[in-house]
Amino acid sequence: MRSKTIILIILFAVLAIPAVHAEDALEWYSKGQDAATAGNYALALTYYDNSLALDKNFAAAMSGKAVCLNKLGMYNDAVTLSEQALSFRSADPVALNERAYGLLKLGRYEESAAAYDKLFRVQNNRLDAYCNQGFAYLQLEKYDAAVIPYDHCTAMDPANFMSWNYRGLAYMGSQKYDLALSSFNRATGVTVTNATIWNNKGLAYVQLGKTQDAAECFRKALGIDPNYADAKKNRDNMVGKLQIVNISGTITPVVTISRIGTFYTTATPVPMPSEITPVTPVMTPEITTFATTSVPKKTTYSPVSPVTAFGAVLVVCGIMGALNRLKK
Repeated sequence: MRSKTIILIILFAVLAIPAVHAEDALEWYSKGQDAATAGNYALALTYYDNSLALDKNFAAAMSGKAVCLNKLGMYNDAVTLSEQALSFRSADPVALNERAYGLLKLGRYEESAAAYDKLFRVQNNRLDAYCNQGFAYLQLEKYDAAVIPYDHCTAMDPANFMSWNYRGLAYMGSQKYDLALSSFNRATGVTVTNATIWNNKGLAYVQLGKTQDAAECFRKALGIDPNYADAKKNRDNMVGKLQIVNISGTITPVVTISRIGTFYTTATPVPMPSEITPVTPVMTPEITTFATTSVPKKTTYSPVSPVTAFGAVLVVCGIMGALNRLKK
C-alpha cells in the first residue's frame, strides 16, 4: 500500500509542477527594454540579441539594440542596424532617431541633417533631435538652416542656455548680429556662470559697434575662467582701443562653439509597435520618452501533455498490478 501511495505522489508531482518558463522573443525584448532604461546597455544588448535569435525580423528589437550601440559608441553598427530596422518598419521613430544620431557622431553631417528631417515627419517633439540637427547645420556652415531647429529647441526648453548659445552662433554666421545678441542675452538670462556665452556675447557687441559692452562681456568671461585664451585675446585687443577685436578669420561657430558639451544623447527604450502614436509638439524641457511596460509572462503549466499523462497513469497501474501479483 505504501509503495502505491509513493508512486501516486510522484506522478501527481510530475503532472502538477509547472514547467520552467522559457522566454520568447517578446519577453527577451522586454528584458532589453528594462535593462536599457536602467542604463545597463551591455546587458540590454544581450537581451536584444536573444530576442533576435528567436525572431530575426523583430524590428523593435533591432531599434532597441541600435540605441544601446549608440550609447556604447558603436556608431557604425548603430547606423547599420537602424537601417535594417527601417527596412521592416519605415516609420519607426526610434530607428530614425538612432540612425540620424549615429550619422551625427560619425561626422556625416549632411546625411544626419537629412535623416532628422525624416524623423520629424513621424515625430515632431524630439528636443534632442532638433538640437542635434541644428548642430549638424552649424558644422556645415548652413547658418540660416541651423536657426530653424534651434528655434524649436529654445521653444521646447527655454531654460537650456546652450541652445540659446548655439542659436546665437547661427545668427552670427548669418551676420544677423542683433538677433545673435538677443539669443546670447537669453542665454545669460538663464545662467551668468558660462564663460563661453559671455565671450560670444562680446563678439556680437563688437560687430554692433558697442565696444564698451563688448569689453565688459570679455571681462566677465575671464572672471569665470581666467585661462580662457579667446576671451583674453579679445580683451587685450580692446584695451586702450575699445574699437576692434582681433579675430582671425570670419566669425563662425568655429570660434569656440562651446566649452561644455556638444551633442544631446538619448537612450530611449524602444516602444512596442502599438505604443507608437502620432504626437504633437510639447513646450516642456523633457526629452521624449516612451512608456515601458513589462510584457506579462504567459502562464505555463505542466510540461506533460494529456496523452503523456494518460500513458503515465497506465504505466503506474501496470506496476501496481505487478506488485499485487508478486505478493500473491
